[in-house]
Amino acid sequence: MNVNRVKQILSSSADIEVKYNGTSVWIDQLNEDGRTATVHLRGPLEERSIVEIHELMEE
Repeated sequence: MNVNRVKQILSSSADIEVKYNGTSVWIDQLNEDGRTATVHLRGPLEERSIVEIHELMEE
């Protein structure tokens, strides 16, 4: 995924499925470095992770 698509997803009201290593995640924010994003798993766990945006895949 690229920076522009991450920004589009963040500003969209649609429920856009994004996966990280095969697991559905929510993108919380694009980080200041422009290369990473903060995400958390869809579901009851709210644990957040910082991941490289090129590793995010849109379904």
